[in-house]
Amino acid sequence: MNERYDVIVVGVGAMGAAATAHLADRGVDVLGLERFDVPNGMGSSAGHTRIIRRPQYENPAYVPLVRRAEELWSELEADAGRTLLYRTGSVEVGAPRSDLIAGSQRACAEHGIDHELLSGAKLADRYPPFSVPEGSIALVQPDGGFLDVEGCLVAHVDRAHRAGARIHARERVVGWRSTGDGVRVETDQDAYRADRLVVTAGAWAARFVETLADVLEPERQVLAWLQPDDPGRFDPDRFPVWILETDEGQFYGFPTFRTPGFKFGKFGHRGERVDPDAFDRDPKPADERLLRSFAEEHFPADAGPTMGLKTCLFANIPDGEFVIDTLPDRPEVVVAAGFSGHGFKFASVVGEIVADLALEGETDHAVDDFSIDRF
Repeated sequence: MNERYDVIVVGVGAMGAAATAHLADRGVDVLGLERFDVPNGMGSSAGHTRIIRRPQYENPAYVPLVRRAEELWSELEADAGRTLLYRTGSVEVGAPRSDLIAGSQRACAEHGIDHELLSGAKLADRYPPFSVPEGSIALVQPDGGFLDVEGCLVAHVDRAHRAGARIHARERVVGWRSTGDGVRVETDQDAYRADRLVVTAGAWAARFVETLADVLEPERQVLAWLQPDDPGRFDPDRFPVWILETDEGQFYGFPTFRTPGFKFGKFGHRGERVDPDAFDRDPKPADERLLRSFAEEHFPADAGPTMGLKTCLFANIPDGEFVIDTLPDRPEVVVAAGFSGHGFKFASVVGEIVADLALEGETDHAVDDFSIDRF
Protein backbone atom coordinates (compact mmCIF):
# COMPACT_ATOMS: atom_id res chain seq x y z
CA MET A 1 0.00 0.00 0.00
CA ASN A 2 1.30 3.42 -0.96
CA GLU A 3 1.48 6.48 1.28
CA ARG A 4 -1.61 8.29 2.46
CA TYR A 5 -2.99 11.26 0.51
CA ASP A 6 -5.17 14.18 1.49
CA VAL A 7 -7.56 13.55 -1.42
CA ILE A 8 -7.95 10.83 -4.04
CA VAL A 9 -9.76 11.69 -7.29
CA VAL A 10 -11.36 8.77 -9.14
CA GLY A 11 -11.61 9.57 -12.84
CA VAL A 12 -9.32 12.11 -14.52
CA GLY A 13 -11.50 13.26 -17.40
CA ALA A 14 -12.64 16.85 -17.80
CA MET A 15 -14.08 17.21 -14.28
CA GLY A 16 -11.47 15.10 -12.51
CA ALA A 17 -8.55 16.89 -14.17
CA ALA A 18 -10.00 20.27 -13.15
CA ALA A 19 -10.65 19.08 -9.59
CA THR A 20 -7.13 17.67 -9.29
CA ALA A 21 -5.64 20.95 -10.51
CA HIS A 22 -7.71 23.08 -8.12
CA LEU A 23 -6.90 20.83 -5.18
CA ALA A 24 -3.19 20.78 -5.96
CA ASP A 25 -3.17 24.57 -6.36
CA ARG A 26 -4.45 24.81 -2.79
CA GLY A 27 -1.48 22.82 -1.51
CA VAL A 28 -3.36 19.54 -1.15
CA ASP A 29 -1.54 16.23 -1.53
CA VAL A 30 -3.76 14.71 -4.23
CA LEU A 31 -3.72 11.49 -6.22
CA GLY A 32 -5.70 11.16 -9.45
CA LEU A 33 -6.62 7.69 -10.74
CA GLU A 34 -7.69 7.14 -14.35
CA ARG A 35 -8.44 3.72 -15.86
CA PHE A 36 -7.67 4.84 -19.44
CA ASP A 37 -5.09 7.20 -20.93
CA VAL A 38 -4.89 10.90 -20.02
CA PRO A 39 -6.53 12.27 -22.12
CA ASN A 40 -8.71 9.59 -23.70
CA GLY A 41 -11.77 9.29 -25.93
CA MET A 42 -13.50 6.55 -23.98
CA GLY A 43 -15.89 8.69 -21.95
CA SER A 44 -17.59 12.03 -22.49
CA SER A 45 -14.61 14.07 -23.72
CA ALA A 46 -14.14 12.77 -27.25
CA GLY A 47 -14.29 14.70 -30.49
CA HIS A 48 -12.00 17.74 -30.05
CA THR A 49 -14.59 20.44 -29.28
CA ARG A 50 -17.40 21.34 -26.87
CA ILE A 51 -19.82 24.27 -27.03
CA ILE A 52 -19.67 27.09 -24.52
CA ARG A 53 -22.51 29.61 -24.47
CA ARG A 54 -23.98 31.99 -21.91
CA PRO A 55 -27.75 31.59 -22.50
CA GLN A 56 -28.56 28.36 -20.66
CA TYR A 57 -32.03 27.37 -21.79
CA GLU A 58 -31.95 24.28 -19.55
CA ASN A 59 -31.88 26.40 -16.39
CA PRO A 60 -30.99 30.13 -16.15
CA ALA A 61 -29.33 29.39 -12.80
CA TYR A 62 -26.40 27.97 -14.77
CA VAL A 63 -25.50 31.40 -16.16
CA PRO A 64 -23.42 32.57 -13.15
CA LEU A 65 -21.57 29.27 -13.28
CA VAL A 66 -20.72 29.57 -16.96
CA ARG A 67 -19.50 33.12 -16.39
CA ARG A 68 -17.18 31.93 -13.62
CA ALA A 69 -16.14 29.03 -15.85
CA GLU A 70 -15.13 31.53 -18.55
CA GLU A 71 -12.97 33.42 -16.05
CA LEU A 72 -11.25 30.22 -15.03
CA TRP A 73 -10.75 29.09 -18.65
CA SER A 74 -9.10 32.45 -19.30
CA GLU A 75 -6.80 31.95 -16.32
CA LEU A 76 -5.95 28.46 -17.52
CA GLU A 77 -5.19 29.80 -21.02
CA ALA A 78 -2.75 32.30 -19.56
CA ASP A 79 -1.16 29.58 -17.46
CA ALA A 80 -0.88 27.17 -20.38
CA GLY A 81 0.20 29.79 -22.91
CA ARG A 82 -2.27 28.59 -25.55
CA THR A 83 -5.81 29.27 -26.73
CA LEU A 84 -8.43 26.99 -25.17
CA LEU A 85 -11.66 28.95 -25.75
CA TYR A 86 -12.46 30.08 -29.29
CA ARG A 87 -15.07 32.87 -29.55
CA THR A 88 -17.07 32.11 -32.70
CA GLY A 89 -20.47 33.29 -31.51
CA SER A 90 -23.32 30.89 -30.83
CA VAL A 91 -26.63 30.40 -32.65
CA GLU A 92 -29.74 28.70 -31.31
CA VAL A 93 -32.49 28.00 -33.82
CA GLY A 94 -36.06 26.89 -33.13
CA ALA A 95 -39.71 27.83 -33.09
CA PRO A 96 -40.36 31.11 -31.22
CA ARG A 97 -42.19 29.34 -28.38
CA SER A 98 -39.85 26.34 -28.16
CA ASP A 99 -38.01 25.52 -24.94
CA LEU A 100 -34.75 26.28 -26.71
CA ILE A 101 -35.63 29.81 -27.84
CA ALA A 102 -37.97 30.81 -25.00
CA GLY A 103 -35.59 29.42 -22.38
CA SER A 104 -32.57 31.16 -23.88
CA GLN A 105 -34.46 34.46 -24.14
CA ARG A 106 -35.43 34.15 -20.49
CA ALA A 107 -31.82 33.51 -19.48
CA CYS A 108 -30.64 36.49 -21.54
CA ALA A 109 -33.26 38.76 -19.93
CA GLU A 110 -32.53 37.60 -16.37
CA HIS A 111 -28.77 37.95 -16.70
CA GLY A 112 -28.34 40.82 -19.16
CA ILE A 113 -26.74 38.71 -21.88
CA ASP A 114 -26.02 40.49 -25.15
CA HIS A 115 -27.94 38.83 -28.01
CA GLU A 116 -30.02 39.43 -31.11
CA LEU A 117 -32.90 37.62 -32.81
CA LEU A 118 -32.84 36.86 -36.52
CA SER A 119 -35.34 35.32 -38.90
CA GLY A 120 -34.33 32.14 -40.66
CA ALA A 121 -33.75 34.09 -43.88
CA LYS A 122 -31.50 36.64 -42.17
CA LEU A 123 -29.60 33.84 -40.45
CA ALA A 124 -28.89 32.28 -43.86
CA ASP A 125 -27.77 35.68 -45.17
CA ARG A 126 -25.25 35.94 -42.36
CA TYR A 127 -24.24 32.27 -42.31
CA PRO A 128 -25.01 30.81 -45.76
CA PRO A 129 -24.64 27.11 -44.86
CA PHE A 130 -27.87 27.16 -42.77
CA SER A 131 -31.24 26.08 -44.16
CA VAL A 132 -33.63 26.18 -41.21
CA PRO A 133 -37.32 25.25 -40.83
CA GLU A 134 -39.85 27.83 -41.99
CA GLY A 135 -41.02 30.02 -39.13
CA SER A 136 -37.87 29.43 -37.08
CA ILE A 137 -36.00 32.23 -35.40
CA ALA A 138 -32.37 32.33 -34.34
CA LEU A 139 -30.94 33.70 -31.11
CA VAL A 140 -27.39 34.86 -31.82
CA GLN A 141 -25.00 35.45 -28.93
CA PRO A 142 -21.59 36.93 -29.79
CA ASP A 143 -19.68 35.57 -26.79
CA GLY A 144 -20.41 31.91 -27.51
CA GLY A 145 -17.82 29.55 -28.92
CA PHE A 146 -16.10 26.27 -28.33
CA LEU A 147 -13.47 24.77 -26.08
CA ASP A 148 -10.51 22.69 -27.22
CA VAL A 149 -11.30 19.50 -25.30
CA GLU A 150 -7.92 17.82 -25.26
CA GLY A 151 -6.17 21.16 -24.76
CA CYS A 152 -8.30 21.98 -21.71
CA LEU A 153 -7.78 18.60 -20.12
CA VAL A 154 -4.02 18.57 -20.74
CA ALA A 155 -3.70 22.13 -19.41
CA HIS A 156 -5.45 21.14 -16.17
CA VAL A 157 -3.27 18.03 -15.80
CA ASP A 158 -0.08 19.98 -16.52
CA ARG A 159 -1.12 22.54 -13.91
CA ALA A 160 -1.85 19.79 -11.41
CA HIS A 161 1.56 18.22 -12.07
CA ARG A 162 3.35 21.52 -11.56
CA ALA A 163 1.52 21.96 -8.24
CA GLY A 164 2.69 18.54 -7.06
CA ALA A 165 -0.27 16.27 -7.85
CA ARG A 166 0.33 12.65 -8.70
CA ILE A 167 -1.80 11.14 -11.48
CA HIS A 168 -1.86 7.47 -12.47
CA ALA A 169 -3.26 6.58 -15.89
CA ARG A 170 -4.17 3.02 -16.87
CA GLU A 171 -4.98 2.08 -13.29
CA ARG A 172 -8.57 0.98 -12.76
CA VAL A 173 -10.32 1.59 -9.44
CA VAL A 174 -12.22 -1.51 -8.36
CA GLY A 175 -13.77 -0.16 -5.16
CA TRP A 176 -13.52 1.97 -2.06
CA ARG A 177 -14.66 1.92 1.56
CA SER A 178 -14.74 4.24 4.53
CA THR A 179 -12.17 3.51 7.22
CA GLY A 180 -13.30 5.73 10.10
CA ASP A 181 -10.47 8.18 9.52
CA GLY A 182 -10.93 8.54 5.76
CA VAL A 183 -11.19 6.17 2.82
CA ARG A 184 -9.35 3.21 1.34
CA VAL A 185 -9.34 2.96 -2.46
CA GLU A 186 -8.44 -0.29 -4.18
CA THR A 187 -7.28 -0.53 -7.79
CA ASP A 188 -6.21 -3.35 -10.06
CA GLN A 189 -2.62 -2.54 -9.07
CA ASP A 190 -2.54 -1.27 -5.47
CA ALA A 191 -4.49 0.23 -2.57
CA TYR A 192 -4.38 3.80 -1.27
CA ARG A 193 -5.66 5.72 1.74
CA ALA A 194 -6.84 9.32 1.90
CA ASP A 195 -8.75 11.73 4.11
CA ARG A 196 -11.18 12.56 1.30
CA LEU A 197 -12.47 10.96 -1.88
CA VAL A 198 -13.71 12.67 -5.06
CA VAL A 199 -15.69 10.65 -7.62
CA THR A 200 -15.60 12.19 -11.09
CA ALA A 201 -15.90 8.96 -13.05
CA GLY A 202 -18.40 10.05 -15.70
CA ALA A 203 -20.45 7.19 -17.11
CA TRP A 204 -18.81 4.88 -14.55
CA ALA A 205 -19.73 6.99 -11.50
CA ALA A 206 -22.59 4.68 -10.48
CA ARG A 207 -19.99 1.92 -9.95
CA PHE A 208 -18.75 3.88 -6.94
CA VAL A 209 -21.84 5.75 -5.71
CA GLU A 210 -24.75 3.49 -4.83
CA THR A 211 -27.28 6.34 -4.89
CA LEU A 212 -26.62 6.78 -8.61
CA ALA A 213 -27.06 3.12 -9.50
CA ASP A 214 -30.70 3.52 -10.57
CA VAL A 215 -30.40 7.15 -11.66
CA LEU A 216 -27.35 7.70 -13.85
CA GLU A 217 -27.89 6.48 -17.42
CA PRO A 218 -24.89 6.17 -19.75
CA GLU A 219 -25.98 6.85 -23.32
CA ARG A 220 -24.20 6.07 -26.58
CA GLN A 221 -23.58 9.21 -28.62
CA VAL A 222 -22.20 9.44 -32.18
CA LEU A 223 -20.65 12.48 -33.84
CA ALA A 224 -20.11 13.07 -37.56
CA TRP A 225 -17.74 15.17 -39.65
CA LEU A 226 -18.76 15.93 -43.25
CA GLN A 227 -16.79 17.58 -46.03
CA PRO A 228 -18.43 20.90 -46.94
CA ASP A 229 -18.72 22.13 -50.49
CA ASP A 230 -17.04 25.39 -49.45
CA PRO A 231 -14.72 24.66 -46.51
CA GLY A 232 -13.93 28.33 -45.98
CA ARG A 233 -17.51 29.04 -44.90
CA PHE A 234 -16.96 26.80 -41.87
CA ASP A 235 -13.75 28.41 -40.62
CA PRO A 236 -13.97 29.31 -36.91
CA ASP A 237 -13.65 33.01 -37.75
CA ARG A 238 -16.64 32.80 -40.11
CA PHE A 239 -19.02 30.23 -38.64
CA PRO A 240 -20.53 29.82 -35.14
CA VAL A 241 -21.33 26.94 -32.88
CA TRP A 242 -25.03 26.14 -33.04
CA ILE A 243 -28.01 24.23 -31.64
CA LEU A 244 -30.94 23.61 -33.99
CA GLU A 245 -34.29 22.26 -32.83
CA THR A 246 -36.27 20.16 -35.34
CA ASP A 247 -39.24 17.80 -35.16
CA GLU A 248 -36.70 14.98 -34.80
CA GLY A 249 -34.96 16.57 -31.81
CA GLN A 250 -32.11 18.96 -31.10
CA PHE A 251 -28.92 18.86 -33.13
CA TYR A 252 -25.71 20.75 -32.41
CA GLY A 253 -22.55 21.54 -34.31
CA PHE A 254 -19.30 23.40 -34.83
CA PRO A 255 -17.03 25.02 -37.37
CA THR A 256 -14.05 23.04 -38.59
CA PHE A 257 -11.31 22.38 -36.02
CA ARG A 258 -8.50 19.82 -36.06
CA THR A 259 -10.48 17.30 -38.17
CA PRO A 260 -11.40 17.92 -41.85
CA GLY A 261 -15.08 18.74 -42.17
CA PHE A 262 -17.68 20.35 -39.94
CA LYS A 263 -18.74 18.42 -36.84
CA PHE A 264 -22.28 17.85 -35.58
CA GLY A 265 -24.42 15.45 -33.56
CA LYS A 266 -27.89 14.93 -32.14
CA PHE A 267 -28.71 15.18 -28.45
CA GLY A 268 -29.88 11.75 -27.40
CA HIS A 269 -28.78 10.34 -30.78
CA ARG A 270 -30.69 7.03 -31.04
CA GLY A 271 -31.68 6.82 -27.37
CA GLU A 272 -29.38 3.90 -26.58
CA ARG A 273 -28.79 3.36 -22.86
CA VAL A 274 -25.66 1.24 -22.47
CA ASP A 275 -23.27 -0.42 -20.06
CA PRO A 276 -20.09 1.68 -20.48
CA ASP A 277 -17.99 -1.49 -20.20
CA ALA A 278 -20.04 -3.55 -22.66
CA PHE A 279 -21.34 -1.77 -25.74
CA ASP A 280 -20.33 -1.52 -29.38
CA ARG A 281 -18.23 1.58 -29.85
CA ASP A 282 -17.99 1.27 -33.63
CA PRO A 283 -20.30 3.71 -35.46
CA LYS A 284 -22.88 1.93 -37.61
CA PRO A 285 -24.58 2.73 -40.94
CA ALA A 286 -27.74 3.64 -38.99
CA ASP A 287 -25.78 6.26 -37.07
CA GLU A 288 -24.49 7.78 -40.27
CA ARG A 289 -27.92 7.74 -41.94
CA LEU A 290 -29.53 9.59 -39.02
CA LEU A 291 -26.92 12.33 -39.04
CA ARG A 292 -26.60 12.60 -42.80
CA SER A 293 -30.37 12.93 -43.18
CA PHE A 294 -30.29 15.98 -40.92
CA ALA A 295 -27.33 17.52 -42.74
CA GLU A 296 -28.89 17.03 -46.17
CA GLU A 297 -31.97 18.96 -45.03
CA HIS A 298 -30.38 21.75 -43.01
CA PHE A 299 -26.94 22.09 -44.65
CA PRO A 300 -27.93 20.95 -48.16
CA ALA A 301 -25.03 22.55 -50.03
CA ASP A 302 -22.41 21.18 -47.64
CA ALA A 303 -23.47 17.61 -46.76
CA GLY A 304 -20.51 16.13 -48.61
CA PRO A 305 -18.58 12.91 -48.05
CA THR A 306 -18.19 11.63 -44.52
CA MET A 307 -14.81 12.50 -43.05
CA GLY A 308 -15.33 10.71 -39.76
CA LEU A 309 -17.71 9.19 -37.22
CA LYS A 310 -16.89 8.87 -33.53
CA THR A 311 -18.66 7.36 -30.56
CA CYS A 312 -18.60 8.82 -27.06
CA LEU A 313 -20.80 8.65 -23.95
CA PHE A 314 -23.26 10.94 -22.25
CA ALA A 315 -23.88 10.37 -18.53
CA ASN A 316 -27.52 11.38 -18.14
CA ILE A 317 -29.61 12.22 -15.09
CA PRO A 318 -33.42 12.07 -15.58
CA ASP A 319 -34.05 15.69 -14.60
CA GLY A 320 -31.12 16.95 -16.67
CA GLU A 321 -29.46 18.67 -13.69
CA PHE A 322 -25.96 17.88 -12.48
CA VAL A 323 -24.96 16.01 -9.33
CA ILE A 324 -22.33 17.93 -7.36
CA ASP A 325 -22.49 17.16 -3.66
CA THR A 326 -21.03 15.34 -0.70
CA LEU A 327 -22.65 12.03 0.17
CA PRO A 328 -25.18 12.59 2.98
CA ASP A 329 -23.88 9.65 5.03
CA ARG A 330 -20.25 10.02 3.94
CA PRO A 331 -19.26 13.71 4.11
CA GLU A 332 -15.69 12.76 3.24
CA VAL A 333 -16.85 11.75 -0.27
CA VAL A 334 -17.61 14.32 -3.00
CA VAL A 335 -19.45 13.35 -6.19
CA ALA A 336 -19.55 15.30 -9.45
CA ALA A 337 -21.44 13.33 -12.09
CA GLY A 338 -24.43 13.16 -14.41
CA PHE A 339 -23.57 16.10 -16.65
CA SER A 340 -26.14 14.98 -19.23
CA GLY A 341 -24.31 16.09 -22.36
CA HIS A 342 -23.88 19.75 -21.42
CA GLY A 343 -21.24 19.73 -18.71
CA PHE A 344 -17.85 20.23 -20.34
CA LYS A 345 -18.03 24.04 -20.51
CA PHE A 346 -18.47 24.04 -16.72
CA ALA A 347 -15.47 21.79 -15.99
CA SER A 348 -13.22 24.62 -14.81
CA VAL A 349 -15.75 25.85 -12.23
CA VAL A 350 -16.82 22.31 -11.28
CA GLY A 351 -13.20 21.72 -10.33
CA GLU A 352 -13.32 24.78 -8.09
CA ILE A 353 -16.61 23.68 -6.50
CA VAL A 354 -15.34 20.15 -5.90
CA ALA A 355 -12.21 21.49 -4.21
CA ASP A 356 -14.41 23.69 -1.98
CA LEU A 357 -16.58 20.74 -0.97
CA ALA A 358 -13.66 18.39 -0.40
CA LEU A 359 -11.72 20.83 1.78
CA GLU A 360 -14.42 22.98 3.39
CA GLY A 361 -17.59 20.89 3.10
CA GLU A 362 -19.36 23.82 1.44
CA THR A 363 -19.03 26.28 -1.43
CA ASP A 364 -20.10 29.85 -2.20
CA HIS A 365 -21.39 28.73 -5.60
CA ALA A 366 -25.14 28.08 -5.92
CA VAL A 367 -25.31 24.29 -6.16
CA ASP A 368 -28.53 23.46 -4.29
CA ASP A 369 -30.13 22.23 -7.53
CA PHE A 370 -27.36 19.64 -7.81
CA SER A 371 -27.96 17.91 -4.47
CA ILE A 372 -27.69 14.11 -4.54
CA ASP A 373 -30.48 13.70 -1.97
CA ARG A 374 -33.10 14.83 -4.51
CA PHE A 375 -33.29 11.23 -5.72
